[in-house]
Amino acid sequence: MIKEEFKYSDITEKIIGCAMKVHQRMRNGYQELIYHRCLIIEFRKIALSFLNEIALPIFYDEIEIGKRRVDFLVENKVVVEIKAQSELTDTHLAQALNYLEALNLEIGLLINFGSKSLEIRRLINNKYKPSLKSDKSG
Repeated sequence: MIKEEFKYSDITEKIIGCAMKVHQRMRNGYQELIYHRCLIIEFRKIALSFLNEIALPIFYDEIEIGKRRVDFLVENKVVVEIKAQSELTDTHLAQALNYLEALNLEIGLLINFGSKSLEIRRLINNKYKPSLKSDKSG
């Protein structure tokens, strides 16, 4: 059995490889949108299936009060949230975990292009419920 922290490592390794290529070429200092566009190019080069900027509704008392956007859903299994900040904060981590929970997916990556060295955090959704998983491919 695959240990949970290494689940989908075949996919996450490809995503991380793409992020490393982007960071090597672009370095830090650009807006998040630039890195987002570069990742799209790299994902396409290696034929990774992905959806980008998925809108998720936010509810309060069962009333939709807004939307939030997930940067990428790769291979319908891994959430990827990107940042371009000097450092990642607990707020960034909480945001990415919220996306995993909202999509009821197990694994995510939080990738920060804003620091001198590429920063990557692998996330595990401890609230994942296999029976509730649905097809997010549209």
